[in-house]
Amino acid sequence: MLALDGLRVRAMVRRQYYVQRRSPQRWFDLFIWPMVDTVIWGSIGAYVAQQGGASGSATPYMLSGILLMHVVYQSNVSMATGFMDETWSRNLLNLMVSPLREIELLASLMLTSLVRLFIGLGAVALAAWALYAFDVTSAGPGLIPVVAVLMAVGWAISLVVIGLVLRYGSGAEILTWGILFIVIALSGAFYTTDALPAALRPLSEVLPSTHAFQAARTLLDGDPMPWGQLGIAAIGLVVCIPLAVAFLLRMLHLFRVRGYVTRYN
Repeated sequence: MLALDGLRVRAMVRRQYYVQRRSPQRWFDLFIWPMVDTVIWGSIGAYVAQQGGASGSATPYMLSGILLMHVVYQSNVSMATGFMDETWSRNLLNLMVSPLREIELLASLMLTSLVRLFIGLGAVALAAWALYAFDVTSAGPGLIPVVAVLMAVGWAISLVVIGLVLRYGSGAEILTWGILFIVIALSGAFYTTDALPAALRPLSEVLPSTHAFQAARTLLDGDPMPWGQLGIAAIGLVVCIPLAVAFLLRMLHLFRVRGYVTRYN
């Protein structure tokens, strides 16, 4: 049975809310970090355009890239760190002996990451508008499916990271950011994949995020919705998400069978 107990899911979402509210430093990741990224990449785009090394679209490409990068970032990091909160507080064993099921924990983490995603994107959009007069809605409603694809990519990465943390312990936590930025680099968030070394382009083409970023650039140029790119991205998700779920379930099985829970007593 995959039916969720709404009360348990709400309880875990509320727990994440209390953790966020009582930890002022966590707001850095929601407000300050997105704005810093916007200033860095927006200024790089403006500088390149001023030097005549690119067309006037350099700044919009950079700003739209950082906006969409934070979709992947927030959906991945918020979900993964939400799970790691339970390991840091030594609460994982308590959850495992409670009626809470794994699917309900994941559902609560997804809901929490969704809220954090909208907050983070709001910070980027505000900074882009206030500092560079860039309207993130200029690409039109076509950005909605692009954001949905990138959000699913972030969740898939976080499932893999959670599985690695279960299997290898807290030492694997760095992969929350490590795997993320490998995917971002290969996906061409700020540049077309033609700029990548030839040896890396085949890897880039199999990532759903690559086609989502390309679709966003097409929309930003004022062209029609590139349904072909989104279709390829959707097919990639159909493959990646089941693989990520299967990996997590396998690591959870090993976690129980081999008694790795003792790491978090």
